[in-house]
Amino acid sequence: MRSAQMIVGIVVGIFMQTAPASAQGLLTVRELSLGMALEIAQGALDHCRKLNARIGVSVVDRGGHVLVTLRDDGAAHHTVELAQRKAYTARIFRQTTREFVERIINNPRSQGLRDTTGALASFGGVPIKVAEETIGGVGVSGAPGGPNDEACAVAGIDRVADRLK
Repeated sequence: MRSAQMIVGIVVGIFMQTAPASAQGLLTVRELSLGMALEIAQGALDHCRKLNARIGVSVVDRGGHVLVTLRDDGAAHHTVELAQRKAYTARIFRQTTREFVERIINNPRSQGLRDTTGALASFGGVPIKVAEETIGGVGVSGAPGGPNDEACAVAGIDRVADRLK
C-alpha cells in the first residue's frame, strides 16, 4: 500500500511540474475600455453622417457584450438591434460579417452557423483586433447598402487604430 501511495505522489509531482503556465494561475487579457468603445462608435457615426446616412452603431467587448450603442437622429428603430447583432457576429466568428455571409454561401458545412443565436448574416460588422487577437466587434446598420455599413464600422476602428497594438 505504501508503494502505491509513493507512485501516486510521484505521478502528481510530475504532473504539477509539467502543467502549462495558464493552468497555474490568472490569465491576462486585453479588454476594450468604455472610452475606446465610445470613440469607435462616434467615429463610425461621423463617417456615416458624411454619407448623409442615419445609422445605429454598436460596439461589443471580447465576450460579445454590448459596451455602447448609439442611434443617430432620424435613424430607424431597427438599426439598433441589427447593429448589435452585426457587432456580436463579427466578434464571435472573428471575421467581418461580409466574410461570414460569403462563408455561409460558399461552404455548405457552414450553413448551420446562420442559426447561431444572436448572429446576423448581413454586411456591416467588423471585428476589433489587436494583432490576431479579437477583442471586440463593431456593427453598423442604416447606411444605404451593406458596404457602406462596413465602411462606417472600419472608419470607427480606424479612429483608434494607433492604440490597438
